[in-house]
Amino acid sequence: MTAALLTPQEMGQADRLTIEGGLPGLDLMERAGSAVAGIAAKHAPAGGCIHILCGPGNNGGDGFVAARLLAEKGYDVRVDLLTSPSGLKGDAAAAFAAMTLPFEILTSGDQLIGNMADRFAGADVIVDALFGAGLDRPLSGPAAELVEAVNGSNAAILAVDLPSGINGATGEIMGSAIKAHATVTFFLKKPGHLLFPGRRLGGSVTVAQIGIETGVLDTIGPATFENKPDLWLASWPRPAVNGHKYSKGHAVVFSGPMAKTGAARLSAMAALRTGAGLVTLASPPDAMMVNASHLTAVMLKKVSGPEAIPELLSDPRLNAVLIGPGYGIGEATKTAVEAIVAKGRSLVLDADALTSFLENPQKLFDLITENGSPVILTPHDGEFMRLFPELADQNKLARAREAARRSGATVVLKGPDTVIAAPDGRAAINCNAPPFLATAGSGDVLAGIAAGLLAQGVPAFEAACQAVWLHGEAGLAAGPGLIAEDLPAALREPLRHLWTSLA
Repeated sequence: MTAALLTPQEMGQADRLTIEGGLPGLDLMERAGSAVAGIAAKHAPAGGCIHILCGPGNNGGDGFVAARLLAEKGYDVRVDLLTSPSGLKGDAAAAFAAMTLPFEILTSGDQLIGNMADRFAGADVIVDALFGAGLDRPLSGPAAELVEAVNGSNAAILAVDLPSGINGATGEIMGSAIKAHATVTFFLKKPGHLLFPGRRLGGSVTVAQIGIETGVLDTIGPATFENKPDLWLASWPRPAVNGHKYSKGHAVVFSGPMAKTGAARLSAMAALRTGAGLVTLASPPDAMMVNASHLTAVMLKKVSGPEAIPELLSDPRLNAVLIGPGYGIGEATKTAVEAIVAKGRSLVLDADALTSFLENPQKLFDLITENGSPVILTPHDGEFMRLFPELADQNKLARAREAARRSGATVVLKGPDTVIAAPDGRAAINCNAPPFLATAGSGDVLAGIAAGLLAQGVPAFEAACQAVWLHGEAGLAAGPGLIAEDLPAALREPLRHLWTSLA
């Protein structure tokens, strides 16, 4: 199945194209409601009590179908409408008419009727079919009160499409939101399923296929994706049987001074483990001994300062560069970055290399744009806001996209829901990173993985996506208690998995 994610607007277009293609909307609703009923039944005992909360739109229509099917299977179904059924239209009205079950209207004017805590006291499952992904304004009044009552219940909560109150395009909470134990969505996930806090509030997500064909994506042209191998496997650097180390690229990682060498060594080991044929650590003279005492397969080259970079990179075989981890902040770093960019190498800029342009980030962006070589920026939130303070009020996906457009680089905006964005508007959201990756040096390993992939000729956006996914998988393989030193070796497991899948 495709890695594409659909915004609520794009999902509406997929529905329309499918209906125009000959599948009635009521059939789509019937299939969606059947999927909801199947998941709800898994969370309730045989004959258990299931409350289905139905809103005024098609999300409510899915709930009516689920209510009918669950009642036919012998469950004690309680149907609650947020507002009068007289306002229902189209397929939702037809689904309501076909339900023929007793129901209660929970509101009168702008007030909830009755005590919701008492109402939900015996529920085994509450199905949230109130609003789903189509909500376009913050919840307030009785709808918000109802959400809080549901969240305060002891029932298992199943959300239809998305927890009501979560923005399907951004994952943001709109006023208040359902805290679901599970979510069932249709055709494809939405960005709000992967972006926090929506990801946290959706629980386990099931994607149900309801008859929409993937061919509609040719018309829709989605630009947002879940970061998984389906997205980038075609660009994965497959080792050739007759290949050799010189055909797999040569990455250069710049080391900081003697007391700050560890970050660059982590990066260099990660670049080598990821498949770069050769990796050289460019070391200041005072750090040569400490670096030499820790390195074996990674080569070491003395580089006295920014003025020595042009000579180092005069060798065209050195085709990818990483600078930033532990390198130091200041004018010397800016000069070093300018010298590297001028040589036209594929480049990863991380940590100190980003912060050094705090006072004039546009200068960095102009360098990247004028040069035209592949560049990946890997900021965490703090570094990002130093470079792009004017984007503070935008959601994470929009921030990353706009930053990539402005900078001319692929941007990896790190976090539990890392977003990778390309200057052409493509973006991917990552969701495989375990929480124990939040440890010192982890980001240095990520930057090194990206440099190793660039060295092998992977395009910048695909290299960044691959790097972030591998980083997450290495974290899962290393497990709880990992430290950054564990990650390069832990890359072997996901790399073996990719090799096997391509065999």
